[in-house]
Amino acid sequence: MSKDKPVPQGQTETSAVATVLASLAPFRPKLLETLPGYTRTHFARDVGAGLTVGIVALPLAMAFAIASGLKPEAGLFTAVIAGFLISALGGSRVQIGGPAGAFIVIVYGILERHGLANLLIATVMSGLMLFLMGLFKLGTLVRFIPIAVVIGFTNGIAVLIMLSQLKDFLGLSLEHPPAGFFAQIEALRLTLHTVNPAALGIALGTLALVVVWQRGLPGLTSDGRATLKTRVLSSRVLFAASRLSVVPGTIVALILATLITWALNLPIETIGSKFGGIPATLPSLAWPAFSWDGVRFLLMPAFTLALLGAIESLLCARIADGVCAARPPEGAPTGAREGAGRSTSEDRHDPNQELMAQGVANIVTPFFGGMPATGTIARTVTNAKSGAVSPVAGMVHALTLLAVMLVAAPLASHVPLAALAGILMVVAWNMGEWREFAHLRQYRLPYRVTLLAVFTLTVVADLTVAVEVGLVAACLTFIYRISSLTRSETVPQARPGVLAWRLYGALFFGAVKLIEDIERQLGEAGTAATTTRVLVLDLKNLLYIDSSGADTLRDLQRSCARQGVHLVLCGLSHQPLDMARRAGLLAGLPEENIRPDLAAGLDRARALAGAD
Repeated sequence: MSKDKPVPQGQTETSAVATVLASLAPFRPKLLETLPGYTRTHFARDVGAGLTVGIVALPLAMAFAIASGLKPEAGLFTAVIAGFLISALGGSRVQIGGPAGAFIVIVYGILERHGLANLLIATVMSGLMLFLMGLFKLGTLVRFIPIAVVIGFTNGIAVLIMLSQLKDFLGLSLEHPPAGFFAQIEALRLTLHTVNPAALGIALGTLALVVVWQRGLPGLTSDGRATLKTRVLSSRVLFAASRLSVVPGTIVALILATLITWALNLPIETIGSKFGGIPATLPSLAWPAFSWDGVRFLLMPAFTLALLGAIESLLCARIADGVCAARPPEGAPTGAREGAGRSTSEDRHDPNQELMAQGVANIVTPFFGGMPATGTIARTVTNAKSGAVSPVAGMVHALTLLAVMLVAAPLASHVPLAALAGILMVVAWNMGEWREFAHLRQYRLPYRVTLLAVFTLTVVADLTVAVEVGLVAACLTFIYRISSLTRSETVPQARPGVLAWRLYGALFFGAVKLIEDIERQLGEAGTAATTTRVLVLDLKNLLYIDSSGADTLRDLQRSCARQGVHLVLCGLSHQPLDMARRAGLLAGLPEENIRPDLAAGLDRARALAGAD
């Protein structure tokens, strides 16, 4: 007769490691899935989309860096390096990565409080957090962040971006704007008399041109009423408008503002006068000053960067999935539905792979003088609508920026900061969900309180505090809502001495008061003329029991034992049954007192009451 041999400790440890490794997300970039069936037609579409997005990203990359308190080349280096890595390693076919407006306030605050070296370290730390989030398959958990927190946070950041651009928008003589909301308001008030009319004119003209370009030209070339209203225009004008609408309005506004400033020699601050221009060289590797003592102060800023980067990138990827799915098949290359250009459910983004790619990009970019990077909604949508079918488009976008930076860097010295401020005003307005404020009355009080609290704290306090308070408020709201859905009701039956209750919902730490109320009524009934001899609990409609709920049931069981009351449990199944077994609740009851349904439980209760 053979006996089982003990497993060696080394083999046990190996199997445990293998189990852990099997539970991790595989590192498989979306680029690898696009290579089979990739054709020259697909490559041509990707190159066209990449060139378009590269032109769109050029002014935004510089503007985001300057608004964050960094030199313009920091934004360009980030758009090139992080943009290439996010596309090459990411989990989306059309996602474009790079510096984003949502990071402006956070980066500026870290830079003011901790310095440039610690900003780079915090960025690397956030990259490690993002990579681990993806590796341990936490990408789907980011979707559970309540929309009220996301909207309040985004709208608050949009307000802060607008506020930070007022200095350059108005051309004020303010060398080092403070980071705090009230401090900025006071600094702007004290320097309001130094408004530069030339800078204000350039900023207003840039803002107006970008808005008209975005909303006016599409109306001229769209179908429906807009076309009917413009029939008085000649066909040549309509044809020219359709061609112009392809050109990014930000580039047109930036070029015109630069030419006007240079031709008229306007007294306006430019990239050259403020930063000395942009280097026409490749970024070089540099190791930031590192101190273990300072790392502990960077944990929360790094976590804020990682959390916001995860939210932005996955939200952007979801929007990109929708845009790709809505693209009409007409005009697509032959075989696009079978190759790299399809938009079926299997081509939706991989959130875990996307987070790992974002993590790698944020780990690598700071060593080349870059800033935090994430998915960018405006550039991603532009990429998808321009016909991109694979991550190659994003890689082309990065190479386009690199080529422009190496060739046209001297021309960037003449770009007025007021024009970049006007562009950022439009970007900030577009990133905000302003209609949600008008619709607040349609929502319940907890939603309104959460959104307004996160928005207010983001603007007047601190972004990290806003995230913390928003998540806590969301958790408390969730607990309240779930506890309000958990209820109990008495089950009428004619047998004296029998008390029956039916429970609904989830029995967790926020709803244990239901069991406590039953225990209290049981004690009160014990002093009445008709003493309760049997307590029946129907748990068929109970979906979940946590450890606190199981402990409360154990307390009720002990209370029944002290008072000589028989406890009968009915309808336990799935998770509640498993929790009851692990908590020892079933072991303390006779097997006959555990019944499959309420009818059987009441029969058992009547038998016990009759026997007593």
